[in-house]
Amino acid sequence: MATTTNTPKIEQKPKVLVLQHINASFEGVLSPHFDLVKAEESSLPLPAFLSTHCQHIKALITFVPIVTVDSSLLDQLPSLGLVACTSVGFNHVDVDACRKRGVAVTNAGEMFTPDVADYAVGLLVDVLRRVVMADQYVRNGSWMLKGDYPLGSKDFIGSNYIEISTK
Repeated sequence: MATTTNTPKIEQKPKVLVLQHINASFEGVLSPHFDLVKAEESSLPLPAFLSTHCQHIKALITFVPIVTVDSSLLDQLPSLGLVACTSVGFNHVDVDACRKRGVAVTNAGEMFTPDVADYAVGLLVDVLRRVVMADQYVRNGSWMLKGDYPLGSKDFIGSNYIEISTK
């Protein structure tokens, strides 16, 4: 009687293609669940890298829309099922070509819009009031030699509304 051994089958994580630099914290979240295939770590030109390493890629992540996801790229990724864009827009993705191949396309939508707006307002206040420059002025001791730092203008679009709403 033949004996059989029950060796556990090791499941492979799905392969995800990353064509651009990936943030270390984001990589830390993804890597336990996915096998990240990073093109930037290869010395091969992109077409050679794709034909050599990417026949079993299940998903593609784009961080900055500098890589065009078109028919020629899709042709090199026969197992692709998802294009995930971390940006709001997906103008760099040929959605029709993806649809014809059954590849889903997703994006970040308006997920980051409030944060981007907060930073934009903060930068506007910094530029108009010269907050960073005034901070450097104080930290390097210029205030002792030159006196008070001249503040920037506080006039900008909407300032009347802000003044009214803060009274």
